[in-house]
Amino acid sequence: RSSVRVLCGSNWSLVLQGQWMLEFYAPWCPACRQMEATWESFAKESERLGITVGKVDVTQEPGLSGRFFVTTLPTIYHANDGVFRRYRGSRTLEDLQGYILERKWEAVEPVAGWKSPSSIVMHGMAGLFHFSGWIR
Repeated sequence: RSSVRVLCGSNWSLVLQGQWMLEFYAPWCPACRQMEATWESFAKESERLGITVGKVDVTQEPGLSGRFFVTTLPTIYHANDGVFRRYRGSRTLEDLQGYILERKWEAVEPVAGWKSPSSIVMHGMAGLFHFSGWIR
């Protein structure tokens, strides 16, 4: 059984509380598939790290990918009590763990208020991505 929490449109707001690392991926994406085992290993360490590790399948959740304005895959975000930061570090297990243990996320500029996934602007963006997926 996976330790990774699957997020969708109805439960995404869980990331507004506590500390999270969240991966946006697609099943067809080679880079995402390459990272899958590392993300699972990272999730197995989540309790020790004091975080929750989650993932969002952008093919199933276009609204969420719009809310987070995901344009490349995989995309990783760190969230701490509703403050979001884009993770741009290496995708090795050691670097992911170090990002949390050494609190490297504190040196990363948070996503601007109006671009925050919980803002009204990004709520509208979520609707737009969902609608465009529906049209397709």
